[in-house]
Amino acid sequence: MLSWLKLSHHRHTLRLRPREHTSYLLLGVMLLIVGIALTTYTAFAATPYNGPEASSVGLTGIMPGVAPTVAATIKTPTNGQHFSTIPISVSGTCPSNVLVEVFKNNIFAGSTPCSGAGIYSIDTDLLYGQNTLVARVYDALNQAGPDSNSVVVYYDAAPAQPGALTSLDLGGSQLVLNTDAVFRGTFPGQTMTVPISVLGGTPPYAINVQWGDSTNSVVSRNDNVSFTTNHVYNQAGTYEDSIQATDSKGRVAFLSFASIVNGQSNVDSTGVVSSTKTNQLLVLWPLYAAAIAVVVSYFVGEKREKRVLKLHGLLANPQVKI
Repeated sequence: MLSWLKLSHHRHTLRLRPREHTSYLLLGVMLLIVGIALTTYTAFAATPYNGPEASSVGLTGIMPGVAPTVAATIKTPTNGQHFSTIPISVSGTCPSNVLVEVFKNNIFAGSTPCSGAGIYSIDTDLLYGQNTLVARVYDALNQAGPDSNSVVVYYDAAPAQPGALTSLDLGGSQLVLNTDAVFRGTFPGQTMTVPISVLGGTPPYAINVQWGDSTNSVVSRNDNVSFTTNHVYNQAGTYEDSIQATDSKGRVAFLSFASIVNGQSNVDSTGVVSSTKTNQLLVLWPLYAAAIAVVVSYFVGEKREKRVLKLHGLLANPQVKI
């Protein structure tokens, strides 16, 4: 065995060292700095985010894709079918992730999203006499796809007409609702405006708008002048809105359209971030408290050890100065 590898125990003299190994002052300053930083971070995490800072710039954009290439189909009603009451149901198949719009004699008759099963159904009224029904699909960018098969049906509530009536040729007795809304996109808490036109009939008119969220608006009109009605949705989702109008002669008209309420505007965009900050704080504060407890424990333990060593030294050698 080499001599320089030999271990020897240090001989204790029971005298305290003139300088401490642990700098509690430095540790205290470090803990203070960490505490201030952690407190500041806690206050920052509790502050709600109110949007981009004044110096930041947000950019959004839409890149147009390929328009739908698959057409919807009209399965019901069937070609040549006659009706004496309205509304009727128009249904068929459609490609997924599109909006289906139905037209009667080129007049908007209603819209609805295609279901996940690839089918749609819309309740609509008819013009007196002949009605040519066509379904058309639109994507999220309002790009139109091909037209469906056309179906000709007849509304026999009035004497047969020589041809198809239009919104500008109602014979004075037909009551029709129209809108250029087709479908409306909005956000929770924001006001959505829907333009409505009442064509034909005899004023005054009573118009009931069902917003699809268990609420409705009743509007009274004394003329055929187009007007707007407003609504605020509280939750995101796709809503089936329906409008029913009645004139002074008891004639009734129906119209339905889809409202798409996008929830991203009012959803707290910092929800995930706030949750992350909360989780971090749940870890950092206990660690900080544990660090303080360790330092305090060492400090108290060292003080106690000094007292014990001093006491033992005095008992063993009363002449030793400590």
